[in-house]
Amino acid sequence: MLQIKTLVSVGLTVWLTCLGFSTSAQEWPSKSVRLIVPMPPAGTTDNMGRLVAQKMSELIGQVVVVENKAGANGNIGSDFVAKSAPDGYTLLVSGVGSQGINATLYRSMPYDIVEGLTHIGMIAKGPNALVVNPAFPANTLSELIALIKASPGKYNYASTGNGASNHLSMEMLKSAADLNVAHIPYKGGAAAMLDLMAGQVPMMFVNFDSAVPHVKAGKMRAIAVTSLTRRQALPDVPTVAESGFPGFEAESWTAISGPPNMPAALVLRINELLIRIAQMPDVREKFAALGLEASLLKPDAMKQFVKQEVDKWGKAVRASGATVD
Repeated sequence: MLQIKTLVSVGLTVWLTCLGFSTSAQEWPSKSVRLIVPMPPAGTTDNMGRLVAQKMSELIGQVVVVENKAGANGNIGSDFVAKSAPDGYTLLVSGVGSQGINATLYRSMPYDIVEGLTHIGMIAKGPNALVVNPAFPANTLSELIALIKASPGKYNYASTGNGASNHLSMEMLKSAADLNVAHIPYKGGAAAMLDLMAGQVPMMFVNFDSAVPHVKAGKMRAIAVTSLTRRQALPDVPTVAESGFPGFEAESWTAISGPPNMPAALVLRINELLIRIAQMPDVREKFAALGLEASLLKPDAMKQFVKQEVDKWGKAVRASGATVD
């Protein structure tokens, strides 16, 4: 009788595996899940990670613990996850920097961005906003470009650091519009935005969700966004694309990844959770207020998206000349 039960159990496991399921996916999660944020607390990546952790915990009935492992523009935390067990209990909040820009920015990488992680699904994406100090004499992108061209080398712009998406967004604009404007890299967004609002630097690109409250408070003025369409949170701000540069797009994004070689069924299970989270009314409302868009990419499409991002941002990095040893 024991032998018959064993044969039935083995047969059932084989049958489930053939259908795309696995015992590990069926059992997951049986304990708490670690969600690694490879950036410091309080930024966009951290905020998105904590939102996902809260909602995922509610859906799976297990605690999802957020753990910040910052450093090297996301490489340290990402590498930690890349070398973790592929059992779904260690996941990564990935993004445009660590899973896009870094591939070209760093001379050597501790992990392969495309193949060294399992790209499970997107949380949200959003544009950068080109903002200026309220006293700066330019209200539109065309006026800004005219000022820069009239006095080449006179103006500068801030960024959150060499190789950040806001640095490279300006480099893309510089290339498209043939501008001579100097780069002043800061160590983080808070210091850069404070100096912009104080008039120490006249302009910068900044993550849209970070810009919105300051723009609404009148502390900075937004003159363009880097998405292909305008954003509900600031509907009067045109896109760079409609301001004379068709096709211009440079969006930041946040996703969930895991170690390589995760079981396909487990990847789909987590992807379905992300889609459910993205469709929650309160999440959609929060995203809209911040100018973010939820994305419902499946794992195969997510991997293809990452490949495209590595290529797109790689061109901007090479054009800027930025490198990190």
